[in-house]
Amino acid sequence: MTDVLWEPTPESIRNTRMAAFARWVEERRGLSFGDPTDYDALWRWSVDHLDQFWGDLARWAGLLDVPDDRVLTDRSMPGAVWFPGTTVNYAEQALRHATDERPALVVVAEDAEPVEVPWAALRMQVGAFAATLRRLGVQRGDRVVGYLPNVPEAIVAFLGAAAVGAVWSSCAPDFGTRAVLDRFAQIEPVVLVAVDGYRFNGKEHDRRDVVAELRAGLPTVRTTVAVPRLFPGEVPDGALPWAEAVRDEQEPVFEALPFDSPLWILYSSGTTGLPKGIVHPHGGVVLEQLKSGLLHQDLGPGDRFYWYTSTAWMMWNVVVSSLLSGATAVVHDGAPAYPAVDAQFALAARVGVTVLGTSPGYLAACQKAGVRPGDDHDLSALRVLGCTGSPLPAASYHWVYDAVGTDLQLTSASGGTDVATGFIGSSPLLPVVAGELQRPNLAVAVASWDEDGHPVVGELGELVVTEPMPSMPLYFWNDPGGARYREAYFEPWPGVWRHGDWLEITSRGTCVITGRSDSTLNRGGVRMGTADIYAAVESVPEVLDCVVLGVEQPDGGYWMPLFVQLAPGEELTDELAGRLRTAIREQASPRHVPDEIIAVPGVPHTRTGKRLEVPLKKLFQGVDPARAVNTGAVDDASLVEHYVGLARDRASSR
Repeated sequence: MTDVLWEPTPESIRNTRMAAFARWVEERRGLSFGDPTDYDALWRWSVDHLDQFWGDLARWAGLLDVPDDRVLTDRSMPGAVWFPGTTVNYAEQALRHATDERPALVVVAEDAEPVEVPWAALRMQVGAFAATLRRLGVQRGDRVVGYLPNVPEAIVAFLGAAAVGAVWSSCAPDFGTRAVLDRFAQIEPVVLVAVDGYRFNGKEHDRRDVVAELRAGLPTVRTTVAVPRLFPGEVPDGALPWAEAVRDEQEPVFEALPFDSPLWILYSSGTTGLPKGIVHPHGGVVLEQLKSGLLHQDLGPGDRFYWYTSTAWMMWNVVVSSLLSGATAVVHDGAPAYPAVDAQFALAARVGVTVLGTSPGYLAACQKAGVRPGDDHDLSALRVLGCTGSPLPAASYHWVYDAVGTDLQLTSASGGTDVATGFIGSSPLLPVVAGELQRPNLAVAVASWDEDGHPVVGELGELVVTEPMPSMPLYFWNDPGGARYREAYFEPWPGVWRHGDWLEITSRGTCVITGRSDSTLNRGGVRMGTADIYAAVESVPEVLDCVVLGVEQPDGGYWMPLFVQLAPGEELTDELAGRLRTAIREQASPRHVPDEIIAVPGVPHTRTGKRLEVPLKKLFQGVDPARAVNTGAVDDASLVEHYVGLARDRASSR
């Protein structure tokens, strides 16, 4: 029996942009998707007729107008060819909605009142920065990198680079020198835009020494643009002050770029080796983000779009991409729960956010703290609460509709840095069911495959994509011949994208993501995603965080430990361990009760908030720590040493 928590009305469905697009397609092509629009019928048409869908979306959104046979001329994966002979510029598309009626950005920081940035001001600053880059000799294809927090200067620098056809890449300033050089050194940037420090959780963090080390470690950088944050009167020797870089405000000049020109370089987590530089195209990103914003989130002028993120996570790119839909991007420089755990909801109330995005961990923290954002804050403007980064347990769905509000759409999405968009997510045409993602996104041919490559329904399988998407990577940086690219996604099934997630597609078409397939718990041949274990464990209030591992042993044995970070003042007593085992047995699976429960000071995550499951598993399989974990890619490297010690102790005892 499904647990429906929210449903759109037929009238609300007809008023969505997705339904408006469907009606336009119906009239244009003589089709019928039902009244009110049937999402499943629309999705099936979109994946069966990729050329028609993407050509129609490009035309409907005012981006391109080309015949069907010039949309997708080669369907190979990798190597699909989209819109050959056409030109587009991401920055031009992002700035085309300029208006005096509403701001382009709302800037929020821990140490300042919210500031609105008009569209005209953003355009003129982007024009100034683009002109500065041209004056510095930056050409199409050169790399411009940012060591910046989530501040408006980062958006201006990115859009300025995109305007001239340079390739953008960014890291957050909480990254240390080694982690940044692991990323930036391999792409050989010519311009570095760097901040002198940042504020986080009420504290100042001086990064001047790191910036000096980056300048020394990046010999290809010809110019450093210094962005003041903590020391406004200070500029490093030989650096160009930010104020000078944007002083000559002017209308931007946009390079007309081929559809598949490189836009930015994002990075894999880099937790087990050098991060892979993932290159995405201007045109593909514009189309995918228009689809996501206009259709799936019903985003448009008048909306205020906020997602808690840093410049190191692809969700920062998504926040900037809300400009493509004409929405106002809310830019937040600060800690996720400062000055109080409900800080993101307080921010939403303060600036009138209509679409708020966050993480499952943040919602769980609010739930455990007993806060009721809907009672404590005016969230009347909020219509969508989005969540991504890891699976959202059913209990969090119930908490949202009890404590946040009943008249909003809770959306959980699954995608990746790999494609800079989502595979599975939301639709304003469909109900919200506890613990389930609503559907595969339009024009994403998602399926769940068993080990033999056969589609399955109602059981776990590998998440695969069987047809190309326009924002799939052009290539990996420094991957001549594309061997690493093919190895990452197209094995064991050439021509089919294997993402590495466990997916169940229900008989109703909804989706459940249960974790990474490379960290699956496999007890006696019965597989289970780690998300099911986490949902059970996190229902116990004494637990702040946890990580579970399934460790294959050299002797053929299987060891399944659960590591728990407890709330201050709590101890791992036999009684608490018993309650944890009972919760797992009753809520997840009696086959997957852990062999041991071990208290730890914390759980290390990637810098985008994912638990470090596979690297920790490798430690306990005897892999050398230097090969198992790249600590520069971890949110708290000191925690890794604790697990290294545990692994050594276990190896000695065995």
